[in-house]
Amino acid sequence: MPEFAELVRGYERFRSGGYVAQKARYDALASEGQAPPVMVISCCDSRVDPATIFDTGPGQLFALRNVANLVPPYEIGGGLHGASAAIEFGVCGLNVKHIVVLGHGQCGGIGAALTGADLGMPGPSFIDHWMTIIADARDRVVASGCDHAQHTLEHEAIKVSLANLRSFPFIAEREAAGQLKLHGAWFAIDDGVLHILDEVSGNFSAA
Repeated sequence: MPEFAELVRGYERFRSGGYVAQKARYDALASEGQAPPVMVISCCDSRVDPATIFDTGPGQLFALRNVANLVPPYEIGGGLHGASAAIEFGVCGLNVKHIVVLGHGQCGGIGAALTGADLGMPGPSFIDHWMTIIADARDRVVASGCDHAQHTLEHEAIKVSLANLRSFPFIAEREAAGQLKLHGAWFAIDDGVLHILDEVSGNFSAA
């Protein structure tokens, strides 16, 4: 397939260019392991790559990407907990010092929360079930009758994920001890501006 062939050509450019330029860094990462100071929880949307947005190099970010950059609340019941496992490893295994929840504009997952996934799949939708994480926030936004429900819910989803992060005991303990800081951010695809959440006021402001 031409798309995959282009990926391989991209790898070849990286292998002869970027990898060579950062060979010492890769050697250190291979021999010493990773110790990224920051974990980013971002959407799997192809337009929102945290390493690109924050202009970071290899080994600087521990990234968790999923639909709509959501964090489920802490619970240890049945089911597979991929997001929770990554969070546990980042905090307890790598001892990251910061966690950034990075949302973005025009998020398809947020749109699904507002209207349903409707991908034509038979049976229950994995996306619709995943988006129940922000069901209460969605209901509040819809009930408010605001003109920009998508934009507003994108912001609210970040706040929900931050609250859910704090439901993890090992995160709450580290935050209380000053060993870990949580941050919310929202990236506008259309103009490339990053907005940072002030948790005291609840407002986002351009960085």
